[in-house]
Amino acid sequence: MRIGLPKEIKNHEQRVGLTPDSVNELTRRGHSVLVETNAGVGIGADDGTYRAAGAEIAPDAATVFDASEMIVKVKEPLAVERAMLREDHTLFTYLHLAPDAEQTTDLVNSGATCIAYETVTDNDGGLPLLAPMSKVAGRMSIQAAANYLQQPNGGSGKLIGGVPGVAPAKIVIIGGGVVGQHAAEMAIGLGGNVTILDRNNEVLDHCESRWGAGVTTIYSTGAALEEQVAAADVVIGAVLVKGDTAPKLVTAEMVKGMRAGSVLVDVAIDQGGAFETSHATTHDDPVYMVDDVVHYAVANMPGAVPRTSTYALNNATLPFTLALADLGPRAALQANAHLRNGLNVSAGKVVEPSVAEALGYEVADMDATISAIAS
Repeated sequence: MRIGLPKEIKNHEQRVGLTPDSVNELTRRGHSVLVETNAGVGIGADDGTYRAAGAEIAPDAATVFDASEMIVKVKEPLAVERAMLREDHTLFTYLHLAPDAEQTTDLVNSGATCIAYETVTDNDGGLPLLAPMSKVAGRMSIQAAANYLQQPNGGSGKLIGGVPGVAPAKIVIIGGGVVGQHAAEMAIGLGGNVTILDRNNEVLDHCESRWGAGVTTIYSTGAALEEQVAAADVVIGAVLVKGDTAPKLVTAEMVKGMRAGSVLVDVAIDQGGAFETSHATTHDDPVYMVDDVVHYAVANMPGAVPRTSTYALNNATLPFTLALADLGPRAALQANAHLRNGLNVSAGKVVEPSVAEALGYEVADMDATISAIAS
């Protein structure tokens, strides 16, 4: 198969869809890989490194898209990239379509087979290709919170861990999944006063077993959420509904009731955000204020640590990339139910139910849609 690796163009996105080691695995199996020049500079991999791994180097993205059958990326394709997609392309990347009607329309119109990392599943019901970036984003959320709690950055002037004789900051984490647990790990390590809210008792049991007295776990009701947010110095939005838009759990009224200089970090912003007052920001302009509360809602947080993020992501995605290349998209999707769950759009149809419901599309039959993909 001819596999294309374009350079990411989202603001401050330095990750890359394939590491040189991943390229080497593909070329060893007889596949050809075309890499856009300087695609890997953010992870310290220059064109020479990719050539040594067996890749060819292309001068621009248009050449990559034109010559490839499968496009492997990290972030969702922007409009200029979507315009280069064809019906014979397979796109393998994060998509986050439910809150993004424009992208969904373009992907439907392209006719391409679009497989989203974030809805691929595993035997335990987890999301193995989302998990690596959720771990990174969860840990980064506390770094961001610590930075923006500082008074020169708009915060209240609190140190997360306090010092002897001075209370630590109160960190409220909404959602005890992968993001929430990794945020808690960092916040507890810094000495914060950490509370996790969730509606899954097994999750709460796991968090309490893991950290004991180091964390407070609370079943998330409307009243409990309102009380905890009002008392928080930092709130981390870590909720996830597979493939769907994130629920707006923190209302504008709740934000208005927070103390001045408190910090909200919305890790769910890729899926539309967990706070009613959230809108996506960039690494160039990461925060804004609403009612004297700092909002951090960067839509590609792990892009700021591309060396860690890219290798963690490739560790998870490579087996699926190899399957798509070795078998072709139709056979690979038919052979692997978990990869099949990653299929969101194909042949001008939406097959992911959460996306269809969120954006008003009819849900296409999965098996029939896959059968129509060219072998």
